[in-house]
Amino acid sequence: MRRDVFQAIADPTRREIINMLAHKSLNLNAVAEHFSVSRPAISKHIKILAECGLVVMEQQGRERYCQAQLQKLGEVSDWVERYRQFWNAKLDSLENYLKLLQTKDKKKKILKSKMKNHGRKK
Repeated sequence: MRRDVFQAIADPTRREIINMLAHKSLNLNAVAEHFSVSRPAISKHIKILAECGLVVMEQQGRERYCQAQLQKLGEVSDWVERYRQFWNAKLDSLENYLKLLQTKDKKKKILKSKMKNHGRKK
């Protein structure tokens, strides 16, 4: 089963692994040392990250090193950007509508005040 990058970042442990590997390449034991879960559990997280294209494994002697491949996070960034633009447009529209309502309310208050003052002059 091919997983996508959204599945990878859905888990906080995997997000932390990505964060660690973004700074330097680490072997599985070094990654596992940072977590209170078993090494097989970390291996499973690494496998999911590899299936999503966020991590590649490289054999160096007897050790397997994990390296982050952060280009795939561009998919997330693109998706978030679309919704950022969508919500910014919606919020800008709401702001304009609220300003319009405030302007109408101010005009009504001014008109009421003028009418009230005009009635006193008579």
